Amino acid sequence: MLRKLMVVAALALLPAMAANAQFQAGDWELTLGANAAHGPDLNGVTFSGNGSIGYFLTKELEVGVRQSVGYTDVTTGSGSSWDASTRIALDYHFDLGRWQPYIGANIGYVYGDGVRDTFEAAPEAGVKFFVNSSTFIQVGVEYQFFFDKNSDASSAFSDGQFVYGANIGFRWH
Repeated sequence: MLRKLMVVAALALLPAMAANAQFQAGDWELTLGANAAHGPDLNGVTFSGNGSIGYFLTKELEVGVRQSVGYTDVTTGSGSSWDASTRIALDYHFDLGRWQPYIGANIGYVYGDGVRDTFEAAPEAGVKFFVNSSTFIQVGVEYQFFFDKNSDASSAFSDGQFVYGANIGFRWH
């Protein structure tokens, strides 16, 4: 009997938990992500990390700053290199309770040893899934195109790159 009562209580609380799993105007968010890889002989490594801080102007509209940093020493003959990008983003969220799909754009600067330092811009889209009222998992994709001074507008877009990400995020007010 007690077990049935606990199940009924848990099911009754699900809508309330889902209602709290959404952004509000004035909320802040922090996201963090990382990855690493090495060859089969452990003779090199590549890793990267990224993070962002965002502020919600309304419950749908977020402005944020993003930073990513990567290191590799697995390239043959060229040694190790550090690369990074710093971007400002504006995203619109669709409030579906625990699921928060978004679309937006970012603009920033890409720099480092393995890339040509240049400005970039990117349309982006993704989804955030709240595992509780303050923690979410985010997956997203963007297509960065570069404003290299040696490129014209058409090659800036065609020489771009897709960037995929998965992060853990935290929301607070």
